[in-house]
Parts: sequence; C-alpha cells; structure tokens
Amino acid sequence: MALLSGLLAAVCWLVGPAAPDGRAEEPGPLDRRGQITDRVDALGVRAPDVARALDRLYDEHRLQLFVVYVRDFSGRSPQDWADATADLGGLGTDDVLLAVATRERTYAYTADAAGRLTQARLDEVARTAVEPALRADDWAGAAIGAADGYGAVLAGRPVPVPAITSGVPDPGGGGSPGVDLLVPVVLVAGALAVAGYAYVSRRRRARTRTTPHGGVPVPDAEELDERARRALVETDDAVRTSQEELGFAVAQFGEAAAKRFAEAVAYAEGELTTAFRLRQRLDDAEPEDEVTRRAMLEEITTRCADAGRRLDEESAAFDELRDLERTAPQALAAAEAAHRDLEGRLTTAEAALSAMRARYTDTAAAPVATAPSQARARLAFAATNLSRAREALGPSAPGAPGGGGAGGTGPSYADREAAGGTDGGAGPAYDPAQAGGAGTVPGGGAVPGGADSGTDVGAGPAYDPAQAGGASGAGGGRVSVAPYLRAAEGAVGQAARLVEAVDRRAVELAEAAGRLPGALAEAEADLAEARGVLEGTPGGAAAELRGRVARLESVVRDVRRVTEAGRYDPIDALRRTEEADAALDEALEREGGVRRARAFLDQALLAARSSVGAAEDYLATHRGAVASEARTRLAEARRHLAEAEAGADLGPDAGTGAGAWADPRAALADAQRADALARQAQALAEQDVRMRGALGGRPGGPGGLGGAVLGGILLSGLMGGGRPGGMPGGFPGGPASFGGGGTRRRLGGGGRF
Repeated sequence: MALLSGLLAAVCWLVGPAAPDGRAEEPGPLDRRGQITDRVDALGVRAPDVARALDRLYDEHRLQLFVVYVRDFSGRSPQDWADATADLGGLGTDDVLLAVATRERTYAYTADAAGRLTQARLDEVARTAVEPALRADDWAGAAIGAADGYGAVLAGRPVPVPAITSGVPDPGGGGSPGVDLLVPVVLVAGALAVAGYAYVSRRRRARTRTTPHGGVPVPDAEELDERARRALVETDDAVRTSQEELGFAVAQFGEAAAKRFAEAVAYAEGELTTAFRLRQRLDDAEPEDEVTRRAMLEEITTRCADAGRRLDEESAAFDELRDLERTAPQALAAAEAAHRDLEGRLTTAEAALSAMRARYTDTAAAPVATAPSQARARLAFAATNLSRAREALGPSAPGAPGGGGAGGTGPSYADREAAGGTDGGAGPAYDPAQAGGAGTVPGGGAVPGGADSGTDVGAGPAYDPAQAGGASGAGGGRVSVAPYLRAAEGAVGQAARLVEAVDRRAVELAEAAGRLPGALAEAEADLAEARGVLEGTPGGAAAELRGRVARLESVVRDVRRVTEAGRYDPIDALRRTEEADAALDEALEREGGVRRARAFLDQALLAARSSVGAAEDYLATHRGAVASEARTRLAEARRHLAEAEAGADLGPDAGTGAGAWADPRAALADAQRADALARQAQALAEQDVRMRGALGGRPGGPGGLGGAVLGGILLSGLMGGGRPGGMPGGFPGGPASFGGGGTRRRLGGGGRF
C-alpha cells in the first residue's frame, strides 16, 4: 500500500497541474502510515535514514518523534501551527512533534508538559542538533539530530553534534523543467525505498504504539479515572493562577478593562465546581454501577476541558492587556514596593506567631506554623527575580540612570535589599534561558514584545524591549523581562497570602477564646435542664438523652481542665463544646430550639471559616504537590460553607415570612460538614507534600526555588502527571500565567533558521 501510494503521488505530480507557488499549509492530520509527514519531499532518498532514527528512539526510550515538512505555516506562528497539528494528530505524553517550513525557513517543536522532556532539554536539543542542520538545508539531518538528541538527554548523555550534509534550500519550491521531471523520479525512488522498511516497521510497532492511528481506543475504567483526576488538578491550577493574574490586571488597569477576563474565570470556576462535585459523589460510600461511573468520569474531563478552553480563549487578549514587556517599568516598581511592604509585615507576622505559640497549644498554631518561613523563602525568590528583571530592563528600570523612575545608580534589587538587612538574593532566579520561559528561543534570543495596547499604565515612558539595551542571552538577543516579572509577582502574591494567614489565625483564635466562656455557660445550663428531664423520664426512654448528657459533661470537664492549665486551642475547644451541646439540644426537643440552633450556627461558622481558610491557604501555596483528592474535599467544604452562610442570612428581611427566621439546623449541619471536610482536605494536602519530599521533590531548595515549584509559581516539567492521583512532579518549566490547558500544557520553541 505504501508503494502504491508513492507511485500514485508521483503520477499525480507528472500529469496533474502544478500547485500554486504560494499555497498555504494549514495544520492537518499526520501521515497515517508512520511518523514522517513530508509534503515537500524534503527528505527524498534519505527518508529511510530518518525512519531508522525515529524507530531507534522509540525502541530504546519509548518516545515517538513525529516530523512534518511543509512549505509554510499558513500565516500562523510556528509554535501555534505545531501545537495545532499535535492536537489534530492526537499526540500524547510520550510524543514530540518537529515541524519545519522549508520556504519560510521557520520551525517549531512541541511536546506535552506531562512528558519526560523538560523545556530545558527540548531547547538544548534544538540548539545543538536541529538548528545547525536546518541552517545548512540538511532536512533529514535535523530529524535525525532531534531523534538522537532526545535519546541522549533521556539517557543522561550530552547531545551529540550531528554530521551536516547540505541539501536543496527550498525543496518542492518549483524550478526548471528538468528539476520538475527529476523530483517525481526521486519521489518514486524514495517511496520504493521506504515502502519495504515501513511495512516491516509498522507491523513490529503496532502492538506497542502509544499514539492512536486509525481510531482512539476506548480507555479502561482505571485509565479514565486517572484522566479525570489529572484533569481536576490541571484545571484547578489553571483557575487558581488565572485568578491571581486577574488580580494583578485589575489592580493595574481597573475592573472595567478586566471585565471579560473576570467573566472567563467565573465561567471556568463554575465548570470546575461541578466537576469537583461529581468527583465527590464518586468518592462517597455509595458505589455507582460501571455505566454511571464512566459517564460521570467523562463528564468531569469534559467540564474541565470546557473550563480550560474558556480561559484559553482569553489568554492572548489578557497577555496583550498586561503586555509585561511594554509595561515592565511600572510592573517592576509595583512589585518592588509590594516586596518592601511585605518585609515589614512579615516581621510582625513572625512576632504574632511567637505570641500564639506562647499562649496556645501547638495545634492551635499548626495551620500557620511554617507560614513565615515559607513567606521569607518566597520573598527571597522574588527579590532575586526582581533583580534579574531590573538587569534585563537596563536603563528603562525605575531608579536607573535615564530610566522611567527617579534617578539613581540602579543597583540590583537584591543588593539594595541586602544593604537594608534583607537576605533577598540568597539563591537562583528563574532563568528563562534554561527553563524555557515565555519570550525565549533556542540560542537565548528574545521574541519581540507584543503590540502596544494603548493602555495608560502610569507616568513615565513605556519600556521598549528593542531599545532598552538590557541584559543579553547566550545567543546575543535580549533576555525577556516578562518571565522574571511574572515569577516575582507570583512569589510576592503567595508571600502576602502566607502573611495574611498568620494575621487571620491570630484573630480567629482570639475570637474563639472570647466566645468560649459563654459557650461553656450555655452548655452547663443545658446540662442542668437535661438532668431535670431525666429525673422524670423512665430509664429505657431516656437512654439516648443520658448518652448525650454524658458526652457533653465529659467535653465540658475536659475543656475547663485545658483552659485552666494555661495553653490550649480555643477553636478546637469551642468546636467540641458546640458539637456536643448541639447534639444534646436536639435530643431535648424543647421550645426555642431554633434560637439555640442559631447560636450554635454562629459558633460552627467560626470554626468552619477558619478550617476552610487554612486549607485554602495551604493548598494555594503548595499546589505544585497536591493531588486531586485533597482538592476535591476542599471544593466540597467550600460548597457546604457557602450553603451554611446562605442559611445563616435567611431572616425576616430575606422573604421567609414576617418576623420568621428560617430553621438554621440545616445550615448548622452544613457548617459542621464544611469544617470536617476542610480539615480532611488539609490533612490530605500535607500528606501529598510529605510524599513529594519522600520521592525527591525537595520542597525547599536554594533561594526559594523549590518553594516556587511547590507553590505552582513555576510550572513543573511533569505538570499534572507522572504519579497516581494527578500529583505533579519534575522540575521547573516557565512561570504560570493566565489560561487553561491549551496555554499551559505544551512545551515548545522554535523560530527562524
């Protein structure tokens, strides 16, 4: 069949009309016969050599490299064209695509971020083995170099430098009549040479191929479950990062300018909430039949994909709005000001934590016990990246000579902070030249900044990356400032959240301590009433009431003992008292039960808000290691808390009847459920983080780099994959940004050659 296809192609070339010289090559399906799609006959008689290199890579490392040769990329950017082709071809986590436009002399490579190749490895292979061959028109050598290079980095060896064989500059580009007759002859020869080899190769590899050709197999139940878990993790991370980026945009440009992006985030949140609700139902004690379970898992992945698609639709416009390359001086000044403010607040938070530990038990301070140290690590990471951003800006940096801000000598931010006693430059910055961040291409060159959006972002001239004259990359081009700024902003934002968590915990503990004496007095009054009821009730009929009385008596004794001993946990003491007293109140079935339930609800809401807030803070600042189960429990806790708060707000003014309050007992149950689920979510998240450390994830690391990966500030090289339950792992990619899976899940690069 392959031979017949080649012969038919040659005949069509000979007898058919010539294709227009400027035809565009839209992204399309890959050749179903193998991993080579050559629409311009760039490989010619060397196609078997390329096929052998691709097979060798697969046989040794189970990685498939697909190569595509076309005239042009139909007006798209090389990366967009390659990503679209990879999606159309159904490429998976163990697949890489190399696309080359021979007439445009541009190329791109793309791989799934959940695969084994990090951005740094992809870029290294491109610099060493692909671009040199392409510059010499060695089309086959580029594919062979890529295959051998990927095999080398997966084996831990240096990327080999390929032997270059110069070729035709524009294969398939038209020419003299002699050439027009020669090309189909070469095509026939190539088809004859490839046909026999491809036939044997396809039969041998059909049993082990990872990417579907000729139809997608139906996944089994276990695979479908794993896909759903991974989709929840990836989408939750995308929504959280997009929320954070949206906050920066609102602060810089106002709510009106960011309205469309806020709507996209709200839509994605709604889809994700429904997906988490489905996952919670699957995790509940009541099992579903196989058909129902598959349908629910498929709906989870569909809703997650829809949420990501909505964010992806707005990602390009969002990047254009913020345009960090153009607005870099203003963004840098704002980030540095926030960093300085947090340094002072962090000192206050450390003092507050010390006071908490002196007054309360370790369990009371446990949710924020490591928050100050983590905040300091985030600030160290931010300071180093702010320094790199200032260096990249050069004279345009605020405070630099001739820059947009006040005059000065322009020392690095880390140096200026260190002069004030801050250890801001303790470790490495995020390096886009190594990690493959936005705006870089192999060789260290920078992608030019986006078009001016026309938005007035403040006083001072706009930063022009083409004119600034800042730091240069290895290849002589300017280093993009945007990745440094985005990494610094993310770190400053998480540091602020960690500091605020300490402040909030101190307030919650003080409020619980203030409410506890009243709750104990109410409990003792209820006990006295219950004892009176028991005196006139037959023994058998009072068994349940006696049990609840005994439980509350035990709780009251224990709480009074720990409070009188000195250090205690006010939130836990109030929670235990409220739960035991509410259970007794329910058994008494007396008039005024609704009033008492409202009092219990107020106490339960304090505990629930505290638990949900603590779990939210922990997951948000450790999301690089947290799997789907903890996220699902937290989402369910948020839902129950929202319903409890809605029930607490229903009163005479809420349409429930003149002078009538809604029965708060359902809201009380929701608040208690939210509290329990949030504490379970935090325990699961902490377990995930410990497991990551045991598996070599190193949550620490010099200069806060490990914390930046742990917090999701930098995307890991195995985003959302690699371990059961959707647990991320691997090494840093680029800084996270606004968008869904289509924006975040593919690694790549390329450019002109």
